[in-house]
Amino acid sequence: MAATVKGPVAVEDVNVTFEDQQKINKFARNTSRMTELKSEIDSKKKSLQDLQDASDDLMMLEDDALLIPYQIGDVFISHTQEETQEMLEAAKEALEQEVRGLEDQVSAIQQVLGDLKVQLYAKFGNNINLEADES
Repeated sequence: MAATVKGPVAVEDVNVTFEDQQKINKFARNTSRMTELKSEIDSKKKSLQDLQDASDDLMMLEDDALLIPYQIGDVFISHTQEETQEMLEAAKEALEQEVRGLEDQVSAIQQVLGDLKVQLYAKFGNNINLEADES
């Protein structure tokens, strides 16, 4: 009967308290929320670009008397070029405000995540991975 000798274990045995688990869970929730917010920001920026493109196309029209269909909900309503341009500008401003609000939320979450990283890495060192997977 041969006895096997284990080499030194690289991972230290660190006790995880309830408070530590709460911090890890909070980190995970905030990371998930930040990912959702960034996705929403990208979507709104795409919509903003679409509105800008529509506005640019509208400026290129030469016939000022032409009525432009503008979608409100599920219905298209015809407006003059000037009215449509004003509606596009209002929609762009509203979207820009939403994007700024979402970016502020992301910044706040990044601050929380930074604080949690410091605390968790201080306790667990290399035994915990808090870096986002780039996939």
